[in-house]
Amino acid sequence: MDSAGLAQLAAEAADDRKAVDIRLLRVEQVTTLTEWFLICSGLSDVQVRAIARSVEDRLEAEGSRLPLRREGLSEGRWILLDYGDLIVQVFTPQERRYYDLEAFWGHGESIPFHPAPAATGTPPIPLP
Repeated sequence: MDSAGLAQLAAEAADDRKAVDIRLLRVEQVTTLTEWFLICSGLSDVQVRAIARSVEDRLEAEGSRLPLRREGLSEGRWILLDYGDLIVQVFTPQERRYYDLEAFWGHGESIPFHPAPAATGTPPIPLP
């Protein structure tokens, strides 16, 4: 699975746990750190952990990928999952506003996430 597919799969997994304001940023042209960032929010530390678990489980099951590194699981306010070509960051709203990574990485390409409608079975809009 390529990095764009991995990012889409992670976004879908976050959406499955009702993540708020899911943002995909393609940053491969502006950094050597990674190709994609997925940034989203959970409304409580419990939801933040559930979103991160959902992403981990889905990427392992469907993408055969495990994170290279995990940070913040015990606190649950900002969890980072590093997959090399994708970095997933799940925040509480307060932490997300404080760190404002979208502004910091704003020169990357923002790709809208469109969840697949559950009732119609319509596939998600593919990432470029």
